[in-house]
Amino acid sequence: MPRKRAMHSGAARFRQRRLYASVRHPVHCQEHKMSETDLVPLLTRIADALDRLAPPAPPINDFDAADAFIWHAEGDWLEPVREVNRVELGLLRGIDRVRDILVENTERFAAGLPANNVLLWGARGTGKSALVKAAHAAINEATPRALALIEIHREDIPSLPRLLSLVRTSTRRCLLFCDDLSFEKQDTSYKSLKAVLEGGIEGRPGNVVLYATSNRRHLMPRDMIENERSTAINPAEAVEESVSLSDRFGLWLGFHNVDQETFLAIVRGYAAHYGLKLPEDQLKAEANEWSITRGARSGRVAWQYIQDLAGRLGKRLA
Repeated sequence: MPRKRAMHSGAARFRQRRLYASVRHPVHCQEHKMSETDLVPLLTRIADALDRLAPPAPPINDFDAADAFIWHAEGDWLEPVREVNRVELGLLRGIDRVRDILVENTERFAAGLPANNVLLWGARGTGKSALVKAAHAAINEATPRALALIEIHREDIPSLPRLLSLVRTSTRRCLLFCDDLSFEKQDTSYKSLKAVLEGGIEGRPGNVVLYATSNRRHLMPRDMIENERSTAINPAEAVEESVSLSDRFGLWLGFHNVDQETFLAIVRGYAAHYGLKLPEDQLKAEANEWSITRGARSGRVAWQYIQDLAGRLGKRLA
């Protein structure tokens, strides 16, 4: 019996030694036919699979990468914009007063002085967003790298606190820009925006101002305000809650449709700037007809006519 147990024990130790040898030296093991060269594709596939399973690397937000950025809430990423779609400040006509106010406020902010958040409200196509981008470009042209323009989309407003936390650590002056900002029924994100603008413990970072454009002076439809008035115990308090968002903007700049002469002045300015030569009477007649068919006279309508004219004349707008 002891001899049999010893034989079994010896056989077990032999199998263990063979297994150990196959692990340590797979190439020299007769039972393992795979060579080291054969292992390379397998190991490569394993490495690729591990890379796919690994969490994505955090985005690198470099405030010196450009003068303009787009905020992507998913991933907390600032996408650099190499060339901003804009027109020159001098081509914006019929908005001289609000232009001067906005440029002065922006210049103070760029110089490190106190400045207000700005709400640009009014009729569509009257140059609200164009003025913000033109003012940013003009100030950076006079003082390179003075301002970083960061566009945040309306649907990403709830992520604004995260963006402010990121911008707070930057040494650059940052102009946050939200185009076509408004709120509909059952939308409560405006309450968080109020706290970010002026309320809260931390408050707005000193290197940040917010410029927003909207077709509505109070950023929400009138029936939404009236609904809150009718359902509230104290109607006055309900209205105060609804309109207090716009009060967080220190400057309200109103934009309105222009008269015929101003509209034609805008068209002439564009035509001269881009070298679109057309007899004055023909230019006036075509521009007036274009505005009538669009049902409005505004900077946007004038630009659309100029695009059509340039196409017919075979000119590029660059």
